Amino acid sequence: MSVQVWTWILVGITFSLYFGIAIWARAGSTKEFYVAGGGVSPLANGMATAADWMSAASFISMAGIISFAGYDGSVYLMGWTGGYVLLALLLAPYLRKFGKFTVPDFIGDRYYSNTARTVAIVCALIVSFTYVAGQMRGVGIVFSQFLQVDITLGVVIGMAVVLIFAFLGGMKGITYTQVAQYCVLIFAFMVPAFFISIQMTGNPIPQFGMGSKVEEGVYLLDKLDTLHTQLGFKEYTSGTKSTWDIFAITMALMAGTAGLPHVIVRFFTVPKVKDARKSAGYALLLIAILYTTAPAIAVFSRTNLIETVSNKEYNSIPEWFKNWENTGLIAWSDKNKDGKIQYVAGNALSSKKPIYTNKRGANGERLISNANNSANELYVDRDIMVLANPEIANLPNWVIALVAAGGLAAALSTAAGLLLVISTSISHDLIKKQLKPNISEKGELVAARIAIVVAIIIAGIFGIYPPGFVAAVVALAFGLAAASFFPAIVLGIFDKRMNKEGAIAGMVVGISLMLFYMIRYKTGLIGVMDPRPASEWWLGTSPEGFGTFAMFINIIVSIIVSRVTPAPPKNVQEIVESIRIPSGAGEASSH
Repeated sequence: MSVQVWTWILVGITFSLYFGIAIWARAGSTKEFYVAGGGVSPLANGMATAADWMSAASFISMAGIISFAGYDGSVYLMGWTGGYVLLALLLAPYLRKFGKFTVPDFIGDRYYSNTARTVAIVCALIVSFTYVAGQMRGVGIVFSQFLQVDITLGVVIGMAVVLIFAFLGGMKGITYTQVAQYCVLIFAFMVPAFFISIQMTGNPIPQFGMGSKVEEGVYLLDKLDTLHTQLGFKEYTSGTKSTWDIFAITMALMAGTAGLPHVIVRFFTVPKVKDARKSAGYALLLIAILYTTAPAIAVFSRTNLIETVSNKEYNSIPEWFKNWENTGLIAWSDKNKDGKIQYVAGNALSSKKPIYTNKRGANGERLISNANNSANELYVDRDIMVLANPEIANLPNWVIALVAAGGLAAALSTAAGLLLVISTSISHDLIKKQLKPNISEKGELVAARIAIVVAIIIAGIFGIYPPGFVAAVVALAFGLAAASFFPAIVLGIFDKRMNKEGAIAGMVVGISLMLFYMIRYKTGLIGVMDPRPASEWWLGTSPEGFGTFAMFINIIVSIIVSRVTPAPPKNVQEIVESIRIPSGAGEASSH
């Protein structure tokens, strides 16, 4: 059967499973809608957390970044993995014991202020919408290629799918859907990795295959280094980022992880604090399977891409190249008119994306109108590396289709969790806690579902017009979370002198700084139309790492302001003391 038929079959089966679970787990109360009734087992919650955590950025884009950035791409592995450990050990148990299942709710009660709650709601919406843009973009990419539709239509289809199982089941439906999605995405990620590792190195374990020898008797990484230097790229195993920027990006991703609202809420879906710790441990093990495999996928796909495409005649190029060319995610311009794809260091285009014409070149290639004068003739969107990897390696069609199903599972599971956070911020933290305290449970549930519909529409627009490739968008979301939430949460738990004035000032300053820097140096909407160059970065800090800078400013502002303003009420200080005491930690909170 063809790839498209296999894709329809596997995507149809998996989506039927998701919809069936959503209908079976339909939420009938706000507790079921927000925290799945608080009765999920630690293992199931661990699987759901892993699926929630491993987004399109983890599945589709992380290995793609590493395949192009090499050593520099390791910051994503360190930041996201370390961040989850930070969350599980430093924050989750205390937040669970405090008993507030949303970050705005925690901040509102801890800082005894609806103003603080409102600032936290705004921050949660900014973070979640930035993050969900990457997920919807990932959905669009998968649908556009494997179902042969336009990326925009792919995003719309993804919006409709997420709407069904988020609208019906809330957190209860999403939790059990994510258990199924974890199984799909991890199977889809690992099967091609096993195949290609055996194919290239003879070793079935990808993590070991990456460091094994290939047919020529040289180590695979040494071979890739040689291929890179021959084409004018830096060695794959060497880095170009400064030590400070590596630290800044890693720290921003770690702190951002610990402040992500859609992951924190997961620790309230289990009956006890002890179960929250267990589910965090399970999730870390389940996440590690993909995260330790991603570098191997990056090495395999990069090597195969260079050997398959570089200096090859377009007329003899494999069919996968021409298929992906139709999506606009790969492009070739025969600048020297020799009929061969010249892949060397440098940008092939005068703008970020290829602008296709309706004409075909002498070799049958789709002509683009924005090629520049550099020697490089090939443009490759790094988001395709995982999805195209099985095709590049000439694996069976069912494996190619399986990867499509896995990519959709990764993107949709995280999108659903994020959209629920957005919905909860509106219905619970804004309407229930501030605007209409006497709203009925039914009314709150209706408001939550209306908020999800609106959120999906906005998320879809962001997905159609994202500010970059998937992982870059997601990295910015982590920077926003680090700059706003992390200091308020950590200081709220460990500093009983921290008051509402300090928390509000810190959050406002932190998120404002991060937004300014992100817009100025990533999208270019402030001052000029194009992003400002790296030479103008503050202290050499990239936009992806600036969350660390903004976080430190947030902490400094928070502490200074809190020390020159009145201390929190005595009862708040006693609550802060009590949530750090382990006695009775096995009991479920009544909230």
